[in-house]
Amino acid sequence: MFTGIVQGMGEVVAVREQENFRTLSVRLPEQAAQNLTIGASVANNGCCLTITRIDGNQVDFDVMGETLAKTNLGALRAGDRVNIERAARFGDEIGGHVMSGHVMGTVTLMRVDEDAHNRSLWFRLPERLRAYVLEKGFVGLDGCSLTVGTVTDDAFNVHLIPETLNRTLFGTRQVGDAVNLEIDAQTQAVVDTVTRVLAARGR
Repeated sequence: MFTGIVQGMGEVVAVREQENFRTLSVRLPEQAAQNLTIGASVANNGCCLTITRIDGNQVDFDVMGETLAKTNLGALRAGDRVNIERAARFGDEIGGHVMSGHVMGTVTLMRVDEDAHNRSLWFRLPERLRAYVLEKGFVGLDGCSLTVGTVTDDAFNVHLIPETLNRTLFGTRQVGDAVNLEIDAQTQAVVDTVTRVLAARGR
């Protein structure tokens, strides 16, 4: 379980490719590198990955084909950065919202509106996910817990404060970038349940 409060950015130092599989070696930020154990879960751009090797603050993660197909981890190269969050522990403060680290797919950054103190990012909204993205609802974007601003037929936006821009990849994201999207699980459960009930009633 994660909370969507990114602890910092890690650097991809190596990528080892195999058929439909890859291993990422990531140098973790200092805050996230304490008391690591093999088998621990760490979110990379919002994807829950398992540590398979530890060398100081550099750790390895294996990424299978399903994850590569549905997320932006397949496009990572050495030198790229990723948003990092360690798994939550019982008793931790939940500053964002409960997240599983199970990414539904990617959304494309289509527009950036900004002024001196604010940045609003607009993302193209795939039709299959449209029912789950609601104004003032929660989404996870590259592992960040964010509140949805405006939703249109084919897009939605989020508003980012300077702290989020400084701590995460959103300070450097550009139009055309693919960003991992996790839907709020409670929203998905309610929408799916209501849809099934209405379908059963023939509505």
